[in-house]
Amino acid sequence: MTIALRRAAHWHRPLMVFVYAMAVLTVISAVGILVDSRVLTGSPIWLKPFKFAVSFVVYGTTLAWMLSLLPRRSRVAEWAATVVVAMAVIEMVVIVGQVVRGQTSHFNDTTPLNIALFTAMGAAIMVLFVAHLILGIVVLIRRIPDRVAARAVGWGLGLSLLGMLAAVPMVLPGQDPGVEGISGAHAVGVADGGPGLPVVGWSTTGGDLRIGHFVGLHALQALPILAILLSRFLGTRLDERTRARLVVVAGGAYGVLTVLLTWQALRGQPLLRPDALTLAVVAALLAATATATGLVLARRRSPELALAA
Repeated sequence: MTIALRRAAHWHRPLMVFVYAMAVLTVISAVGILVDSRVLTGSPIWLKPFKFAVSFVVYGTTLAWMLSLLPRRSRVAEWAATVVVAMAVIEMVVIVGQVVRGQTSHFNDTTPLNIALFTAMGAAIMVLFVAHLILGIVVLIRRIPDRVAARAVGWGLGLSLLGMLAAVPMVLPGQDPGVEGISGAHAVGVADGGPGLPVVGWSTTGGDLRIGHFVGLHALQALPILAILLSRFLGTRLDERTRARLVVVAGGAYGVLTVLLTWQALRGQPLLRPDALTLAVVAALLAATATATGLVLARRRSPELALAA
């Protein structure tokens, strides 16, 4: 563990400094949840900074690790990562600043200042999206030597972009709740701030666009973790090509799941109360994933034969 931490300390410095700052903010926000009794849109006012800080700790650490896998240093990737940090700082400054003011940061059009702050957040996220895309392109061009890791990182970066796009419907005209000063919403078919799942707050009475957004973003961690598990526990039974193909199958299924969850939310349907159509699509996805996995395994070669070839 100590060796791993020392190695991580030498990863992309701006990203790691940002990660440490977000770890501190996580603690501060947790204390705020406990000692600050204010409630905003049905949740403790410090819950949003807490969730965003945790998310950025995971996101920043993952990006820094991915950069460490490149066979040689890329200044373009490093600059793109630094831009990601700058845009994330803008996002968090606005979120925390609005909490201090007792205001919501998202969809807030109540005053010229609140409009300007929400607009700044939107612009920062657009720039972050482009920087993230550039990172993905660099990873594809530079070709990480480990084929399984390369597939996991490439698909993870791509699907996390899909997760970012899943948030776009939150600010489209169809999500205007018709409430003065509010220009968007997470929930579909019900008002924001209603009954929700613990911690995440996802609506239990209507659709919630944050679900597909969350799942898509965390492909960045899910697929590399899958690659690590495949190499750790099946590395002696499955050759590298087979493990890479399994990651591709998982990536395809993960992408479809992200779209499915967003589609379910747009229909105003709670996550835990799917209708027959949603269940049928889930069943089809499971069947297709199982079939593809079976086909990949049927074509596998043992590591010894792969080396001999």
